[in-house]
Amino acid sequence: MAKNNGGAVIVIPCCANKDFMPIRAHDTDACYDLMARCYIDASEPDLPTGNLRLLPGHRCLAKTGVRLQLPKGYHACILSRSGLAWKDGIQVLNAPGIIDEGYRAEIGVILYNAGTGGVDLKYGQRIAQLAIMKTRPTYLTMISEEEFKADTERGEGGFGSTGE
Repeated sequence: MAKNNGGAVIVIPCCANKDFMPIRAHDTDACYDLMARCYIDASEPDLPTGNLRLLPGHRCLAKTGVRLQLPKGYHACILSRSGLAWKDGIQVLNAPGIIDEGYRAEIGVILYNAGTGGVDLKYGQRIAQLAIMKTRPTYLTMISEEEFKADTERGEGGFGSTGE
């Protein structure tokens, strides 16, 4: 059982393969690296493969071989790896991907090639980062239009409202 931010996190490799255990390069790193067990190309969802050439503008699902059992009051975020994004244009498409406390299935990471060339993704490659965070309880409540304070500097301005 590992400790993180004062809470226990149990990592369960669903393939019973310790090679896919999330790792941190340094003890002080905020995130754990996730590796790919297999890839599923969005254009051929019935053909999982160990290696995949991801073309520009295409996406795939990278299965990690990892399931989490998070303690009460924690969630995990899936984030892009900066080197993969910078060098190859590979991004986690729905970043941050949120893993709720009660989710128990294998973690899958949607990767997108925003680059200009094809990228060879390999079996066991580090493809994303996993951040484990404390969830702060929040609550939404309805108020009347009269109680709503829209008189901020930005006001009700939306996308692009702060200038060029």
